[in-house]
Amino acid sequence: MRGSSLATRLFVSATAWVVVILAITGVILSSVYRDATERAFDRRLNLYLRTLIAEVATPDEPPDRQFQSLGEPLFDLPLSGWYWQITRTDTEKGETRASRSLWDKKLPKLEEHGAELTAAGVRLGYVDGPEGQSLRIVERPVDLGADGKFLVSVAGDATEIFDETRSFDYYLGGTFAALGIVLLLTTIFQVRYGLAPLKRISDAIADIRSGRAERLEGQFPVEIAPLARETNALIDANREIVERSRTHVGNLAHAIKTPLSVIVNEAAAHAADPFANKVLEQADVMRDQVAHHLERARIAARVTIVSTITEVAPVIEALRRTMEKIHRDRAISIEAKADPAARFRGERQDLEEMVGNLVDNACKWAVSQVFIEVLVESPEQPGAGPRLRIVVDDDGRGLSEAERAQVSRRGQRLDESKPGSGLGLSIVTDLAGLYGGNLTLRNAPIGGLRAELVLPGV
Repeated sequence: MRGSSLATRLFVSATAWVVVILAITGVILSSVYRDATERAFDRRLNLYLRTLIAEVATPDEPPDRQFQSLGEPLFDLPLSGWYWQITRTDTEKGETRASRSLWDKKLPKLEEHGAELTAAGVRLGYVDGPEGQSLRIVERPVDLGADGKFLVSVAGDATEIFDETRSFDYYLGGTFAALGIVLLLTTIFQVRYGLAPLKRISDAIADIRSGRAERLEGQFPVEIAPLARETNALIDANREIVERSRTHVGNLAHAIKTPLSVIVNEAAAHAADPFANKVLEQADVMRDQVAHHLERARIAARVTIVSTITEVAPVIEALRRTMEKIHRDRAISIEAKADPAARFRGERQDLEEMVGNLVDNACKWAVSQVFIEVLVESPEQPGAGPRLRIVVDDDGRGLSEAERAQVSRRGQRLDESKPGSGLGLSIVTDLAGLYGGNLTLRNAPIGGLRAELVLPGV
């Protein structure tokens, strides 16, 4: 899928949305899971906190039995990350009792860190523990009236929260990565499947251009069917326009030839009159000009038609035999070598006209030999079709650069003794240009003139 294609644009946009949606969803799920893990951890801390508050509220309990009902061995393991602490706040001395795990350390107070009391009367937050541990701590002030005021704190190792959240993020990331790959593969399938009708239309139009079909055939989706109908209607309208143009060109040719013939005949009847000679001269110029422009209009009308495919080798062989018969009295040897795979993207009549003019011109000027070669060249640019190179050599006297420029101009001739109107090479140049090709004249290896005709191939 190329960068400028519709399929690429759909794929890139879908991929971007998939990545954005999965990323946002991942962040939200990770945040929700972290909050849920944190709430579960806080419930555990609050359970221990309530137990401690109950112990504080029963001062008559013997010291050896107080705080023995927490049921958590980690509170007895030194620096385990699980700690509790009870601090009396209504005396200057600030008597403190703590779990064995706290050893000789003290827990920081959340109030000093700016934590506010919640609606439940507790403070929650994260602090650094005795060994640099990250602790999740909950504390609550307790007022027992005459028995005193206390600050009860319970802290747990926050690594549990972080580890569970990190583990969940890993699993979530792997799941979303697999889901993203599946979604991207699904997107590729949907894009290819959804745009398949457009590919069919593109292939069908290519078949029409190459002459393998005349119309878009088959069933298309509702969204594409109007495009197929309008394309077929455009092809039909194009054919009608071309046919009308051909008819008008033919009518114009007949309409102009008759008055010209009358003028020429009347002028020829007064050959001794200088004015009549001038009329004959200008009438010949008019006839050549009319012939050229009518031929160009006819060619343009024909090339406008959707292209057909013409096998080149049979055309070259037929022209070789025809030209040998025409120039039989001069014993001209015509040798042809054509690639069997060579095919011309155009009408046979146009190919015959172009190559026929070149071969006929070569035979007129050749001494004894004419050589024709047809080559198929690879495309010069990606996506372009192959090119045909038709080379016609003769062993005549050849042409200088000035003479080659002269004969390429419309109706210019070097030798009035040779038959023809002088429009042959001009017609070949015009017709090749309409097909996107060109004609080049240069010196031939066998001594005469080389004409190289480049045309679109298949």
